[in-house]
This record gives sequence, structure tokens and C-alpha cells, in this order.
Amino acid sequence: MQIKEIEVSKLIPYANNSRTHDDAQVAQLAASIKEFGFRNPILVDGVGIIAGHGRLMAARKLGLDKVPTIDCSDMTETQKKAYIIADNKLALNSGWDSELLKLEITDLQNTDFDLTKLGFNEMELANLFDKLKDVQIDDLDYQAAFSIVVDCKDEQEQEKIFNELDQKGYKCRVQSL
Repeated sequence: MQIKEIEVSKLIPYANNSRTHDDAQVAQLAASIKEFGFRNPILVDGVGIIAGHGRLMAARKLGLDKVPTIDCSDMTETQKKAYIIADNKLALNSGWDSELLKLEITDLQNTDFDLTKLGFNEMELANLFDKLKDVQIDDLDYQAAFSIVVDCKDEQEQEKIFNELDQKGYKCRVQSL
């Protein structure tokens, strides 16, 4: 496996890529690349992108001429199609050890590192450090307080999703509308 730099202008995004990247997330990726360098190569089949669509968008935002790539043309068409989905979904399936995460973020904070480069928003950091435990939901802007709202078909589904998110370390509360 070799890393090869390819011109940004030659790379072709996969037309059916179902993963989306809004401007805010692309800005986060660009900030990460600027801070740490391009540490995660784009996976390609020649010049067609298999994984790294967001990183390519960030590279364009930064005005980079070339990006590191790894050629995956040894994969079958079915494997490429499946990997495009799996690469994104498998990362979402992981969780956090909240206590270790707090320790690491606290260490970074003590060095005056810009925590916004980690990808967490202010509300997530506040929740992590329990700074919102005494705040009433009515005191918060609903959109600012929550990143996601899940509409469930019934209480059983609500309980199942709540438990899954809770096991992954998310701080959840049931709220009827």
C-alpha cells in the first residue's frame, strides 16, 4: 500500500455517495487538516473517490493543489460500493468512554489548545462536563440544546433507541411533544 499525491482537480467524487458534508463540517475538516496536516489519505480507484469526499471538499476549501491518496483498484466493484457505505457507518457505530474523554480534553484545555478543532460544539462540551445539569430545558434554545431529535412510532421503539444511545454514552432524556 503506497501513498501517492494526486491533483485535487483530477479527483472525481462518487456520484452515488450517500454521506453528506455541510459547510460547517467541511470547515471542521479543513481546520483539522490545517492543524494536523493531511493525515488520512483519500481512498481512490484511479481518480474516482471511494472514501474521503469530505476531506476532498476541505482540501478544495484550503486551496490545496494535491492530496495524499491510496489506490484501492484491487477491490471489486461490489466491494468498493459496499466500502463507501461501511467506511462511514462503522465510524458512527463507535462510542466514547466519557471519563477518559474528559481527562484528555481537560489536558488539552490546560495547554490552551483550541478545543473547537476537536469537532465538538460548545453544547456537547458543556454536556460532557455536566455544566448543563442545573439548566432547565425551557431556559435553552431548543435547536442549540439538541443536535438530534428522533421521532419514534411508539414507546417501545423510544425505549429501545434511548437505551442504545445511553449505552453509547450519549446523555439523553425522553421528551414528549
